[in-house]
Amino acid sequence: MKYVKQTLLSLTAVAVLSTATFAGGKYVAPVEAEVVPIPVVINPIPLYVGVGLVATFIQRDPCPCTPNDPDIKDHRYGIVTRVGADYNQYIGLEGRYLKTLGNDTFSTIEHYGLYLKPQYHVADKVNVYALLGYGRTKIDYTNGKMSSTLKKNGFSYGAGIEYDLSADKNLGEYSRGFDGQGNQEKSWGLWIDFQHLLSNAGITHTDSNIITVGITYDF
Repeated sequence: MKYVKQTLLSLTAVAVLSTATFAGGKYVAPVEAEVVPIPVVINPIPLYVGVGLVATFIQRDPCPCTPNDPDIKDHRYGIVTRVGADYNQYIGLEGRYLKTLGNDTFSTIEHYGLYLKPQYHVADKVNVYALLGYGRTKIDYTNGKMSSTLKKNGFSYGAGIEYDLSADKNLGEYSRGFDGQGNQEKSWGLWIDFQHLLSNAGITHTDSNIITVGITYDF
């Protein structure tokens, strides 16, 4: 019986020595290396596309020689598309096209332009931006039997806000520092803005403003 106990004690000691180390006569438990996961690197393309609705607000003074006459006003609705690229967190470039739809009784509008887009993220999911660029606007007027067309190229401007709809914060790390801020990441987002298309001070003064709202996708 004594021999059996001695054998068990010897086996136990061997097992302890095989799974532990001794430093200065003291027992030191083995240290396991921490496994650090390698983050997935997200390499987004700095391009986005969007589609939405536009509401137009046209005001025309039919005859400057009679300033007391009321201005002609018209409101129409249509579609707008946009394609853009973010150069960095502060500057982008955007192209737009819009057209009103339906059987308009007074005016139809078609516009396209290219805009510099200064922008700034005010929160993790929110961008504010301006549009400064050059566009071409065409307005067809129909008033009973009379019709006319106004075409003008020139400076156009606007301002708006974008909101990020994504929930991909845990998918990895962005290769560019500004991605993941505001609406500058691979995801869906919303935008709404105001834009001034043209102000023509010719024989008939025409002022055209629009509001656009839509959904966008960043690649």
